[in-house]
Amino acid sequence: MRQSSARARRVAAVSVSLIVAAGAAACGPEDSGDAKGSGGGSTPHQGGTLTVLNSSPQQDFDPARLYTSGGGNVPSLVFRTLTTRNRENGAAGAQVVPDLATDTGRPNKDATVWTYTLKKGLEYEDGTPITSADIKYGIERSFAPELSGGAPYLRDWLTGAAGYQGPYKDKKGLTAIETPDERTIVFHLDKPEGEFPYLATQTQFAPVPRAKDTGTRYEEHPVSSGPYKVVKNENDGEHLVLARNTHWSAATDAERKAYPDTVDVRSGLDSSVINQRLSASQGADAAAVTTDTNLGPAELAKVTGDRELAARVGTGHFGYTDYIAFNPTVKPFDDPKVRQAIAYAVDRSSVVNAAGGSALAEAATTFLPAQKSFGHRPYDLFPAGATGNAAKARELLKEAGYAHGLTVTLTHSNSKDFETGPEIATALQDALKKAGITVGLQGLEDNDYSDKIHTVKTEPGFFLAHWGADWPSGGPFLAPIFDGRQIVRDGANFNTGLLDDDSVNTEIDAINKLTDLDAAAKRWGALDEKIARKAVVVPLFHPVYKRLYGKDVRNIVISDWTGVLDISQVAVK
Repeated sequence: MRQSSARARRVAAVSVSLIVAAGAAACGPEDSGDAKGSGGGSTPHQGGTLTVLNSSPQQDFDPARLYTSGGGNVPSLVFRTLTTRNRENGAAGAQVVPDLATDTGRPNKDATVWTYTLKKGLEYEDGTPITSADIKYGIERSFAPELSGGAPYLRDWLTGAAGYQGPYKDKKGLTAIETPDERTIVFHLDKPEGEFPYLATQTQFAPVPRAKDTGTRYEEHPVSSGPYKVVKNENDGEHLVLARNTHWSAATDAERKAYPDTVDVRSGLDSSVINQRLSASQGADAAAVTTDTNLGPAELAKVTGDRELAARVGTGHFGYTDYIAFNPTVKPFDDPKVRQAIAYAVDRSSVVNAAGGSALAEAATTFLPAQKSFGHRPYDLFPAGATGNAAKARELLKEAGYAHGLTVTLTHSNSKDFETGPEIATALQDALKKAGITVGLQGLEDNDYSDKIHTVKTEPGFFLAHWGADWPSGGPFLAPIFDGRQIVRDGANFNTGLLDDDSVNTEIDAINKLTDLDAAAKRWGALDEKIARKAVVVPLFHPVYKRLYGKDVRNIVISDWTGVLDISQVAVK
């Protein structure tokens, strides 16, 4: 579950972390004419150094503390997991495939027990074998309070795991995970979870040898199960250098290509500096990429006018939605007609322009992004057209008792982040004025904004929000926002509409039982439309990634899972 901050959005992990997602599949370099994933038009080869230029440091480089594949794809070069994402362009990349395991998991009849078998010949960077007990231990240490930061699903899903405090305090371990032999691992869940194979892609499923665990210092030199090992980690991920793990075998790993000899990750850089360096492509920067820095509107305009630069822009889509959120316990938003009136009054053209234009944002009328894996079902229940339907909005306001208009306050972040910042708020203010709705703006600094909208007691009635999925499915998109049992009244709450509808909760449970992911996707799409009729949110847009890469970078692959360039596939000239 992820309400993405500006930092989380940049690293995608989708979080991860991320923006993006509607319509066209992600693709390689624009207008280059290259075949899928070829980038630059030459055959990829091994060797050289790939430089990664990022804004956010690759902090907490410990599989227990990372949130999915936080920091773009850098962690996936070091940490292998039971399953992983399919490393292909576009929609094909939204599929889950085996990684350390021989398959994506074998469920029992009701999907409450999942069994995995490890491939033969798996080794750590020191040549010792990877065992099922190591995966169990890696999961157990992710429960330790001192290693917090990872995704919360395992605590919620594993039987009897809610109060577990990790192996440093509880030597008995998690009884919900069994390892009957060195290659078999069995998970027992509290309830059916047909999407467990997606969860098994998260870094908490990376193996950790108990004898090499150094607790909070493990991030300094985690033991690699992937194609690269950590040889330098300065200033908590500000400068991370990865070199080849000679004990990694491509015969056991169909997904990671591992072309470069070295990966040099430089973080904490200003976004404009990153784009300037990638544009110039001088020296080492010619073989550089970014996994967390988008092109802004002005930069994109400059790049678009330069044929050579335009050929070095990767476009990505990821499951992410920016929206208006309502708190129906706050007047006048307790009246569905008021919420519907605002939905009709929204001018999505002006919102898209405020978000950077149509190249960086795609108008949204559905909460689920327009990708097959989410089960997207096209609908527009409160059709506002491109510029808003002020007449229909006024009609609904009159029915709600506000014939002479309405005055409300819209809460937003003061961050320069286009998603929830002043630009979007001002665009909405102007549009709603045409419908007789006077909008006062309340801008808050990032931390204050996040605390206010995620606390039930302080949540405003009308505010901007955004959400990104941890894997490409309707489940982690709809359940955290609309499942009444996930309302948190004494902590961080994401069900901002405080929706607790038995029929919605029951359908979520029913879909979670399905192990046929295509069938599940269709039902998530139907549920999305059903929830939309309650008008507790108004979808605004799905952002889009536009990212430069160096002139000597080859084999560009951008999937709908992360929406960012996959550095496990990249080669350098």
